Amino acid sequence: MKPFSLPRDLLLGVATASLQIEGGDRNNSWFRWCEQGHIKDGSHCVVADDHWNRVEEDVSLIEKLNLGVYRMSLEWSRIEPTEGQFSRDALDHYRREIELLLEKGIKPLVTLHHFSNPLWLEDSGAWLEANVIERFSRYTEYVVESLGDLVRDWITINEPNVYLFHGYIEGIWPPGIKGSPSKYLRAAKNMVLAHQLAYEFIHRIQKAKGHEDTRVGVAHHLRVFQPEGGSYFNRTTARFYFRRLFEDIFLEGMTGGKLIFPLIGSGCSKRCSDFLGINYYTRDIVKGMNLEVLKGSLTNNLGWEIYPAGLFEICHRNWKQYGLPIVIAENGTCDEKDAFRARYIYDHLYQVHRLRESGVNIEAYCHWTLMDNFEWAEGLSSRFGLVEVDFNNQERKIRKSGEFYAEICEKKEITEKMISDYLVGESQVAEESKEL
Repeated sequence: MKPFSLPRDLLLGVATASLQIEGGDRNNSWFRWCEQGHIKDGSHCVVADDHWNRVEEDVSLIEKLNLGVYRMSLEWSRIEPTEGQFSRDALDHYRREIELLLEKGIKPLVTLHHFSNPLWLEDSGAWLEANVIERFSRYTEYVVESLGDLVRDWITINEPNVYLFHGYIEGIWPPGIKGSPSKYLRAAKNMVLAHQLAYEFIHRIQKAKGHEDTRVGVAHHLRVFQPEGGSYFNRTTARFYFRRLFEDIFLEGMTGGKLIFPLIGSGCSKRCSDFLGINYYTRDIVKGMNLEVLKGSLTNNLGWEIYPAGLFEICHRNWKQYGLPIVIAENGTCDEKDAFRARYIYDHLYQVHRLRESGVNIEAYCHWTLMDNFEWAEGLSSRFGLVEVDFNNQERKIRKSGEFYAEICEKKEITEKMISDYLVGESQVAEESKEL
């Protein structure tokens, strides 16, 4: 390990999602999914981190971590609890949260859809029905009209590929449909077209109000699909099956406005993202039609390979492809004992350093996540937070890795002393944690 510096203009922050931290809302698809007993550890999203009632406390935590940007999401089910009926109270709540961030010099990056749907939308077919495009546009218009004076950077949709894969191929997320490629592709097309229209709406609304600096993008979940052994079949499967269906149809549709096969039809045929949001976590080894974890590799508590070089590979490739500024909108690891998270941060920020040195315009890095939360189908037991949360009493405590990240955010460098204070012995601990 060696010291390195980060550019002073690089924004460092964290990312969260409303459903995963807020608690209290019973009008969304994930509340019902929990009620039906689908969560692996038997936990529930109804309380989560109780963030809805602890906004001031949590914004203070964000300030203590010296963060420059906070990626947050809005809960559609709170804002539009019944179709066409909007809640001013919910918007006022989010407005106050964003004002608190701005008062402390923290830039908000706001996501409109992060995996959860209002029950009225879920029960009417959600993203399978073409009318969802108009519904999402109406919701977008209301939110941007209400908050656009405070927010300049918007993410329309988070990880459409993950949402659809788990919901319509694996069936482990709501709506729980298993093995339906046709529904995956139908909903994918609707999400692409909904983003394209939302991009146009947001810019039109903001320009009418004199906000010329508004930017709109998508948070894409991208990973390394590495063919095993370099065989032709594995290479072809990795490139034209996994990458195309899981990544390219969304990247092309939500960046360049093009619908590519197997999506059929015409898009807006023009650029429809101002930055490229990239969520990066891991690498998969492609063996035939299967994805595997590289044997003997370092893994986190969920069995995901820790592969920092993949962040460089993915960002570099997409910078060359699209030439758009990149926001690393999520990057983090599940580490219950905080045994290797500091090393994970070091290794991935070193790739950010390399990327900037090579000329790739990385504008921001958001660590996933601020605090332990409700991790979807995994439940409350999967710990990704810089801040440890005791879910029995909601006590928050900054972990050692959080202290490390806070110092990086303040200094924009990693010094010899920081390596000595936070990382000596960390690699050995990580090696010993392979089987966690």
